[in-house]
Amino acid sequence: MSAIDKNHDYHMVEPSPWPFVGSVAVLVMAVGAIFWMHQWTPWVFFIGLAGVLYTMFAWWSDVVREANNGVDHTPVVQMHHRYGMMLFITSEVMFFVAWFWAYFDSFFRNTDVEQYARAAATGGAWPPAGVELFDPFPLPLFNTIILLASGTTVTWAHHALLENDRNGLRWGLILTIALGALFSCVQLIEYSEAGFAFGGADAPMYGAAFFMATGFHGFHVLIGTLFLLVCLVRSERGDFSPQRHLGFEFAAWYWHFVDVVWLFLFASIYVWGSWGVAINH
Repeated sequence: MSAIDKNHDYHMVEPSPWPFVGSVAVLVMAVGAIFWMHQWTPWVFFIGLAGVLYTMFAWWSDVVREANNGVDHTPVVQMHHRYGMMLFITSEVMFFVAWFWAYFDSFFRNTDVEQYARAAATGGAWPPAGVELFDPFPLPLFNTIILLASGTTVTWAHHALLENDRNGLRWGLILTIALGALFSCVQLIEYSEAGFAFGGADAPMYGAAFFMATGFHGFHVLIGTLFLLVCLVRSERGDFSPQRHLGFEFAAWYWHFVDVVWLFLFASIYVWGSWGVAINH
């Protein structure tokens, strides 16, 4: 349907190969992961991963072109995109709720004498006795300050875009990307100094809960950093205007979500975890 024939506010997408290509790539990647875990060749997994990454690039490139043509992304379509992003972030929130639930379930149920299996795995205390925990105030607190600062800089970039201040937009994004990269580097340093392992015999449950929660958050920081890097490239190309910048708006939402999740992680796993030592030991 051409733009002339269009008499409604909705976006009727053109036929696209990317859903099918992406599905095949995900299937190949999943089969390759199973092969790899059974000590077969890892190359099938990486072939599938390459297909997934290429699909993401090509599909989102199509979305960017649709956003820039001034026809497809009407106000109604933009509103529905916002609803979709809200639902996506809600699903991400519930994803992290699962890890918080696992952590606090182990914390509160660990004193129940009937929880024999859990007591055997943790030594009757949570965090397990003898586990060398992180001090929450050197590196974790530093990373918290980094993320809070990055939330400020991305908000600065957003307001600069609304005011059509291209220089403020550029530097706000550059600083946010740099802070996100710094956070990832500090977390890698922290992991290298961990006194427990993911599935170590000394703390299998605690190590799994800690690294899954903080590791997935770190993965989200990496994705958000790439998201903002794409926004920086698009802003330099002139894709965003004060009236049309949905991609940047979603990147800012996602980044603030990452900030808030880290505050809960810092308060519960680092600070509360240290407090738990005083209670349970």
